[in-house]
Amino acid sequence: MEYFEVVEKRHSARSYKPDPVEPDKLHRILEAARLAPTAANKQQYRVIVVDTIGRKKELLKIYNKDWFIEAPLIIGVCSIPEKCWVRNDKKNYADVDAAIVMDHIILAATALDLGTCWIAGFDLKAAKDILELDETLEPIAFTPLGYSQERAFKKIRKPLEEIVIYK
Repeated sequence: MEYFEVVEKRHSARSYKPDPVEPDKLHRILEAARLAPTAANKQQYRVIVVDTIGRKKELLKIYNKDWFIEAPLIIGVCSIPEKCWVRNDKKNYADVDAAIVMDHIILAATALDLGTCWIAGFDLKAAKDILELDETLEPIAFTPLGYSQERAFKKIRKPLEEIVIYK
């Protein structure tokens, strides 16, 4: 799939088939995450791959929507803030780096005809407890990963004139 087609096709899927994600597709998605740019190329993040089979009830504590656990996998991106690059004004790029990694994951999944939905409004304590994350890892975003049951969607975005400033 051509890049601009991927960007146009990507949307937040909120209904998933139980079909498994093929290991080669998962590997390609994780490779896309590995290749994502990070500030000063520090790569201070971890990608967590969670199998939902047999864990659905506890995973609902992370994000309490039934569609979150419909997909066979959930992927989380965690930053390691203490090791991330910090700009001279003290801006830590941990969240930015993790967001870029998640974006690579989501676009790669779309290119492979898989559905995703960026989730930031999760329960932080539940995520850390259920996934047994050590104190250095800060969960930034999650997404279900699987085959979407949705095929039709309408992407609503502001026109360029409202978001671009030329100087």
